[in-house]
Amino acid sequence: MHKEITTQAKQKKDEREEVLKEIRQLENRQKILENKQRNEERKARTCRLIERGAILEGIFPLAPDLPGVEVKAFLIALSHLPGAAELAAKLAKSGDKP
Repeated sequence: MHKEITTQAKQKKDEREEVLKEIRQLENRQKILENKQRNEERKARTCRLIERGAILEGIFPLAPDLPGVEVKAFLIALSHLPGAAELAAKLAKSGDKP
């Protein structure tokens, strides 16, 4: 009888260890997937920033020679021109590009 209880206890312990191992594997898989998602989001953001920077430099040829602070000030000044807010709102609603 004692041997049977010991065997059952060992089986339960082995089963518990297997479940814990599976949990660790799933947690690691989740971390891997989260890292992949973050990398994809970072790549998309980098691509978007490069694309928009290229557009800015294409439209305003002096932009590459200006420090970042001056480019920011220039864009802020443009955003305060009459009609800029309406154009931005219109583009945001329609999803169109000028």
